[in-house]
Amino acid sequence: MKNILTLILYAILISGCSSFPDHGEGGMAEYQYSSLSPVMPSEPLEPKHGLRFEWKLAAHHLDILVLEGAERCFPAMVILAKRMQDRIVRELQGGLNLDAANDLIIQRTTLERLEKQLDAIQGSSVCISLEVVDYQSTADLAVKIYGLLNTDNQFAFNSYAVNPKYMNRLAEAATLLHDLTQYNLHITGHADIIGSIKFNQELSLARANQVKRYLQIFGITPSRLSVTAVGSSDPLLEGSYPHIRLTNRRVSIELIKTDTHDKIVKKGKQ
Repeated sequence: MKNILTLILYAILISGCSSFPDHGEGGMAEYQYSSLSPVMPSEPLEPKHGLRFEWKLAAHHLDILVLEGAERCFPAMVILAKRMQDRIVRELQGGLNLDAANDLIIQRTTLERLEKQLDAIQGSSVCISLEVVDYQSTADLAVKIYGLLNTDNQFAFNSYAVNPKYMNRLAEAATLLHDLTQYNLHITGHADIIGSIKFNQELSLARANQVKRYLQIFGITPSRLSVTAVGSSDPLLEGSYPHIRLTNRRVSIELIKTDTHDKIVKKGKQ
């Protein structure tokens, strides 16, 4: 009898303290979304890694469309696309690779259709992205882009993996640069003082090339991108404390106007 009462009390507590989705909103698995870690270029690509990378590309494609105004112009399609992104994550985490592959095909088709519809609407001036019209001049927009490219641009120790926060800034900057074809980007890789000159030179170059790679994924043509590396020879801050070394493990990106080759430089340090 005591055990039965204990079970009843436990059931009451669980029902009173738990929260479940509304009817028709899916099961609890619908609310267990988590992102996937990026696939590094040096990592051998198995089928599951290819699917993860495809998911990442689709996710950034959707992010760019949202930045261009898709959520404001076609909210229902964006909601469905986001739900599909979440579904693919769950399939990949559960090892359902065939299901994930099929849904990725559907998602790519959806995003391509959304992009075409958005281009048609924006071309007719019916739905204009607020991100661009908020700026009074191209120079103001260039300063905004410069800030995006040179914020959260640090790297982990001995790594050239782009951190997720910086990846989002690169995606937003690439969207704004799409129509500003008069600007090219020069990417410089940096390293901290730990390691040999040769190693830091190679690591800083890998960081610059990784950023270039993502900017190309986000739609910037290779002809607009150039890279260089300076190793640890151009630190932003002097010293060997951990937070200083983190600051110096970075890329710096300059906007170069192609007709005059003038650099757009933000006030203060990069």
